[in-house]
Amino acid sequence: MNETIGTRLKELRLQKDYTQEYVGNIIGVSKQTLYKYENGIVTNIPSDKIEALAKVYGVTPEYIMGWATPSSEPDRPSYYADPETAEVAERLRTQPGMRMLFDASKDAKPEDLQYAADLLKRLKGNE
Repeated sequence: MNETIGTRLKELRLQKDYTQEYVGNIIGVSKQTLYKYENGIVTNIPSDKIEALAKVYGVTPEYIMGWATPSSEPDRPSYYADPETAEVAERLRTQPGMRMLFDASKDAKPEDLQYAADLLKRLKGNE
């Protein structure tokens, strides 16, 4: 069988036991769009989505595109092995406000972080 980008994407997702909705949320597309990627309905997948999918699945974009074999994949730990970590990392990457908060927290004292977290919780409660 001739493997396509879509079949590779579906195999990778099923190997991780992820739903289309979960992966779509991480990479910023609907589950319907991911379905279209996996089933070859959309074949011109944007490169930023290929890169995001590669990170989620712990492979290279070259593997997804069919330019590399799994055995040629580098042995590297993936921050994206844990679904919760993958979701947070993707939000840090794509949301400027999240990045700003993350950068600001790097040198903060634990009590300052707790104060900021409590403040955000109060602000969220007032929506």
